[in-house]
Amino acid sequence: MSTASGANRVLERITRIPFGLNRMILLIVPAFFLVLIFFIGPYLYLLYMSFMSQAPAAPYESTPTLENYSIAIRDSFNWRVIRTTLQFGVLTTLITLVLAYPLAYHLARASSRVKGILLILVLSPLLVGIVIRSYGWMILLADTGLVNQALGVFGLGPYSLMYNQTGVMIALVHIYMPFMVLPLAGSLQNIDPDIEGASRSLGASPWTTFWRVTWPLSLPGVAAGSILVFVLTISAYVIPALLGGYNVMTLPLLVVQTVSQLFNWPLGSALAMVFFAITIAIIWLYMKFLNWMMRGLT
Repeated sequence: MSTASGANRVLERITRIPFGLNRMILLIVPAFFLVLIFFIGPYLYLLYMSFMSQAPAAPYESTPTLENYSIAIRDSFNWRVIRTTLQFGVLTTLITLVLAYPLAYHLARASSRVKGILLILVLSPLLVGIVIRSYGWMILLADTGLVNQALGVFGLGPYSLMYNQTGVMIALVHIYMPFMVLPLAGSLQNIDPDIEGASRSLGASPWTTFWRVTWPLSLPGVAAGSILVFVLTISAYVIPALLGGYNVMTLPLLVVQTVSQLFNWPLGSALAMVFFAITIAIIWLYMKFLNWMMRGLT
């Protein structure tokens, strides 16, 4: 009798496994196809197009060639544009990190009432489109804009804040600041304030407590926020186009001009794929550096 009941239990477990797997597959398949169609698919098509030849009356002709990558890699102008784009990404990430960390710390340590107000202030810019905010910065930073008018009251200026890297940098920092604040605040909120209090009670100064306790424990938020801001910055198109006035050339602008003005879809695809590979390599090295830093600090 016990043998029969044991066999029945085994059969029940066996019959449960396929149902569980089927249910798991049903949950995974829609997300997989969503990523495949809208993320992996376009990149695979760009990769395919980058190896094709330019055609006069079509996006490309099915003649395999390596000339697109040869032009993309050997042209020094492309590397200057890539360097400018990466500089924007690194500087914007560093500036937003420095400015967002105190705000995120106070957001994580504030009372529930004050935290709600701060969250509204941080998230409210996201309710306005990037194009509208960029036009707002154009009004503020113009030669006769509000900033130069305010400086003129003190006998300063006017300064050229538009159609150069200064205006683009100001807009990038402002627009992507929330994407740094929110991951930092989430990471800092998970740090128990008693740990900082214990450090202070053992004689550590506030500065030592920050570098030996708070900063190492907040590195996951630093990693998430910096990668997010970096990727958004180097892929920005509207902000450099409006605030830079095409005087500041970044790689997204170069790719769009190559496709829309030169009608060279394969070369534009090759430029995009080269920059994609560089970005992946930089992010991989950055994650390796952060992992090494976290191991060293702990």
